[in-house]
Amino acid sequence: MSETPRSDRDGRPRSGLGAWLRTRQRRLLTILLLLAALVGAYVIGLENSRVDLANAKQLVLQLQAESQKFKEQIADQTSRLVSLQSTANRLNAKLNELMPAKDTYQIAANQSLIVANGRLTVGLIGSPTNQGIALNINGRQQMAASGDVVEVAVDPSTTCHVRVQGFDMFQARITATCP
Repeated sequence: MSETPRSDRDGRPRSGLGAWLRTRQRRLLTILLLLAALVGAYVIGLENSRVDLANAKQLVLQLQAESQKFKEQIADQTSRLVSLQSTANRLNAKLNELMPAKDTYQIAANQSLIVANGRLTVGLIGSPTNQGIALNINGRQQMAASGDVVEVAVDPSTTCHVRVQGFDMFQARITATCP
């Protein structure tokens, strides 16, 4: 009679881990170790997330302080910019008063000027309105708005251009050129 090994009798081979887990105490110890590892991993993850959250809160506070500082700098620079722009506008107006640009004229209400080397007489009829101004150019009345160009034939070979640059309640600014 031959003796068969025990693993042959059950029909399955024995592994080292399977044999070790056969006893009840060892199975319980393995389950407890797995549970301890899971709880430990959970606690470590929870602690890491708490640290990350604290770091994020600290970063938010720091960024809020920097943002407030930058807002104050922007407000300060904006006020300086407005001040510089008003100074530049005043200086530009003073310069235009002293030395107007070539062929640029300021005409007050009910005033006439001889322009374009004496070729044109331009007058502002009444005060400007919201829609435009009434100009008298060499005896002919014309309506014009800002940016409009009025062409006037002085003689058959010469056509002069009167451009309305802008106007307000009291005066109009025009350019007059004759090529």
